[in-house]
Amino acid sequence: MRNKFLGTGESGYHPFRKIKVVISGLKYAIRYDLSVTYKLLLSTVVLLIFFFFRQWVDFLLLAAATALMLQAELFNSAIEATCDFITTKESEKIKVIKDISAAAAGICILLWSVILIIESWRVVRLIVQ
Repeated sequence: MRNKFLGTGESGYHPFRKIKVVISGLKYAIRYDLSVTYKLLLSTVVLLIFFFFRQWVDFLLLAAATALMLQAELFNSAIEATCDFITTKESEKIKVIKDISAAAAGICILLWSVILIIESWRVVRLIVQ
């Protein structure tokens, strides 16, 4: 693995390379982590509904909550993968690290869920009226 800080990578900032890495990581997470996939799909559907009904504040609030939730899920997946790479044996220390990581993701998921439910309810009431 090349690393610019260790002197083994290319120098300079290349935004297209960074974007390619971001997309690659997101594709991997969507393909192999079901929790990321279904939350992203659900958010996309609701965001499209908000966009269609021109509910901009709801759209932006849910987009921000979705980004926060997705970021926490990706960090959680990366931390778990790193722990599994370090050791495959049962370890109380690794368990604590994974539990803390899951707790951080859980807090973001709770916030995302509350915003999703409240804002969806508001839009449903708007449609019914």
